[in-house]
Amino acid sequence: MSKKTLIIGAGGVGNVVAFKCAMNTDTFGEITLASRTKSKCDAIAQNVKAKTGVEIKTAQVDADSVEELIALIKETDADIVINVALPYQDLTIMDACAACQVDYLDTANYEHPDEAKFEYKEQWARDQLFREQHIMGLLGSGFDPGVTNVFVAYAQKHYFDEIHTIDILDCNAGDHGYPFATNFNPEINLREVSAKGRYWENGKWIETEPMAIKQVWDYPEVGPKDSYLLYHEEMESLVKNIPHLKRIRFFMTFGESYLTHMRVLENVGMLGIEPVEHQGQKIVPIEFLKTLLPDPASLGPRTKGKTNIGVFVKGIKDGESKTVYIYQVSDHEKCYEEVMSQAVSYTTGVPAMIGAKLMLEKRWYQEGVHNMEEFDPDPFMEELNKQGLPWQVMELDGDASLEVKEA
Repeated sequence: MSKKTLIIGAGGVGNVVAFKCAMNTDTFGEITLASRTKSKCDAIAQNVKAKTGVEIKTAQVDADSVEELIALIKETDADIVINVALPYQDLTIMDACAACQVDYLDTANYEHPDEAKFEYKEQWARDQLFREQHIMGLLGSGFDPGVTNVFVAYAQKHYFDEIHTIDILDCNAGDHGYPFATNFNPEINLREVSAKGRYWENGKWIETEPMAIKQVWDYPEVGPKDSYLLYHEEMESLVKNIPHLKRIRFFMTFGESYLTHMRVLENVGMLGIEPVEHQGQKIVPIEFLKTLLPDPASLGPRTKGKTNIGVFVKGIKDGESKTVYIYQVSDHEKCYEEVMSQAVSYTTGVPAMIGAKLMLEKRWYQEGVHNMEEFDPDPFMEELNKQGLPWQVMELDGDASLEVKEA
C-alpha cells in the first residue's frame, strides 16, 4: 500500500525535503507540501516536477491552528508529517498528529514566540500521549541537532566504552556576497546567536555571555576559523542519553563582519522581541528586521564555499584514552545544482528526509517521543552516504584537545 507524506513548511529546508522525498518516492509515495503561503509551495512543486519528473501536491495551512492542521492531515490521509515550519509551531503540529494518530518528525525543538529560549521540555511532555495514540515523534532530525546526535551515537557504538567529552563544531564558510544576511530564518538565527552561551560540565549547566568564548579550529577542506561557544539544543538530549559524559560544548563559526552587524543591531534594539510603538502601530523589531534582510531561500544561487559540521569526541576504549572526530563537508554550489538550495538548507533537509524514511520503513520505530541518539546509528549513517551527505572519521591521539579562550 502506497504511503502518503505531508511536509509542512516551504522555506529553504522545505524545498530540500520536497526534492529529496520526490527522489525517494518509493518510500514517500504521494507527497503534499503545505505552508501558510501556497504560492511558495506551488513554486517548489513546479521545480521538483521539472528536475525529477515527480508531481507533488500543494496546500495552504496555518500551522498555528490545530484545527486547520487536523483537517489537512485528514484530507491528505498522511502516514507521516514532516515539520519544517517554524519552531514556534512544533506543539500545534504535534497535537494535530496525536489527534489524527499520525507519526511526526521535526528538525528543531520548540521555542516560545515571546521568549528567546528553546528546550525539549514541552515536547518530551507529549511522550505519554504519543504512546497512547500508538504513534512516534522524532525530534531534531536536522543536522545539528540531528546528524550530530547520530555521530555521537555512532562513536559510542563503534569507538568507545565511555564518552567523556563532546565538542560539536559547526562551520559555514559560504559567501553569499551580501554585507549581512542569515542562512536560515533571520528571526530564529539572530535570537539563537544573540542569546547567552551555555555548556554542561560535571553535572551542571554553566552560562556565559554571548560570544564570550572562542577557539580557532582547523576545519578539514575549509581551514582555520574562529568558532564561538553557543547553547544548542542537541546538548540537552545528549546530556540525558549519553552515560559517563563529563562535558559537552557547541561551537559555531562567525566572521567579524557578521558579528559587527549583529552587535550594532542589538545595540540599537533591532533584535528585540517585545512590541514597540512606531507611528501609532505596534511592531516587533526583530520581525521588522526580518522583512529587510534577504530571504534565506534566495541565497542558493549566490552562495559559494563549503560547510563542515562534526563532533570531536574523547573518552575511553579498552582502558586507553581515545579521541575521534566525525564530520561532514558539503559544497554550497553542488547542493544548489542538485536541489536549488544552498548547503545550510541541504544539510538540514536531507537528514529530515532520512529520519522520515527510516520511520516509514520501520527501521527506526518506537512509539512515543524520541531523540535521534536513542536509535541504532548505523542505518542513518548508511543513508547519509547514499543521500548526498558523505561523512569522514578521524582517529586522533588520545590527548588531542580543543584550546578555548575568552573572545
